[in-house]
Amino acid sequence: MKIMENSSKNLFMLSLSMKAGKLITGEQSVEIAVKKGSVFLIIVPADASENTKNKFINKGKYYNIPVLIFGKRDELSHAVGKFNRTVFALTDKGLADRIYKDFS
Repeated sequence: MKIMENSSKNLFMLSLSMKAGKLITGEQSVEIAVKKGSVFLIIVPADASENTKNKFINKGKYYNIPVLIFGKRDELSHAVGKFNRTVFALTDKGLADRIYKDFS
């Protein structure tokens, strides 16, 4: 798990991932995709509830998926064209690696 600040580059990458159809949003959708093994990176906004953060940090550990915590729910949701999303997951390994590297 990494906790980082938000930047316009990160928001752009999320937007690009959504347009490419490689981003899943919403707790239930992300949970299902994680269990299917199709998620390569989980992103949780810093202002999500502690329960939500812990839930997806634990899922990430269990399924060996990196978890990033950054940004605010409204900013991330707006960047991907959705309303009030709490969890985001990338389903493309290349995009996930690229976003994760930006936080290293």
